Amino acid sequence: MLDISPEKVAHVIVRAREVDAKVSPWDQAGDPSDSDSILEDRSGDATEAELKSFIANCNVDERANLVALAWVGRGTYDADEFAEAKREAAAQSVTPTEDYLLGIPLLADYLEEGLNQLGISVEDAEAGVL
Repeated sequence: MLDISPEKVAHVIVRAREVDAKVSPWDQAGDPSDSDSILEDRSGDATEAELKSFIANCNVDERANLVALAWVGRGTYDADEFAEAKREAAAQSVTPTEDYLLGIPLLADYLEEGLNQLGISVEDAEAGVL
């Protein structure tokens, strides 16, 4: 049913949480070595770039699965409609998947819920990533 390994989905979840945890820089002229600025979002952020690259390097089926999981997680589709969601994700792919997914607020939560809805243990999948 799932055409992407749960560990790959967990990798996206973990990295998406890291990207979401970052905030806008409060002091553009601040000292970048200042520990208070570690979680500030900066242009050219390596975590976001790595996540985009990871998603872009997934094959077409894996990318469609990520989108379908997000849709199931946010309630657009039910778990028993996952195959339909995958077909629709593949058919609707006009924007690069990495851009589309990173534009979804709460992406990590939706992916996690999507895995849960499919009966896949997020904790087990994340254990291979963390």
